[in-house]
Amino acid sequence: MTVEEKIKRAETRVFKAIFPSDVNHYDTMFGGAAMSFMDEVAFIAATRFSRLKMVTVASDKIDFTQPIPGGTIIEIIGSIQEVGNSSIKVKVEIFVEEMHSEKRKKAIEGVFTLVAIGDDKKPIRILQ
Repeated sequence: MTVEEKIKRAETRVFKAIFPSDVNHYDTMFGGAAMSFMDEVAFIAATRFSRLKMVTVASDKIDFTQPIPGGTIIEIIGSIQEVGNSSIKVKVEIFVEEMHSEKRKKAIEGVFTLVAIGDDKKPIRILQ
C-alpha cells in the first residue's frame, strides 16, 4: 500500500450528540471537552496510519470559530497532513449540525502532532 493510500484510509470520523452534561452555563460545549475529542480523533487517525504506539506532543493554533450549542450533533474529522521520520501531523475539524435541519458549519479546527514511540518510550521511525 502506498503512503497516499494509507493517508486516505487513516481518515477518522466520529459523531457525537451534545447533551446537557457537555455544555457550560452558556449552553455551549466546553472548549476543553472539544479539545479532548479532537486529541482522541488525532490519536486514532495517527494510529490507523502508522499502526504504532503514538503519543501527542503538540497542538497547534486551535481556532474556535463557532459555538457548539447543546442539543446539536458534531462530526469530528481527523486527516493526516504530514508524515515525518517519527511524527505525524493530523488536522482535526469539528463540524456542528442542527439535529432537526440540514444546517452544518465548521466550528473548530486545529492541528495535532503525534510521535511514534517504542517500548522504551523513545521516538521511532514511522516509515521503514
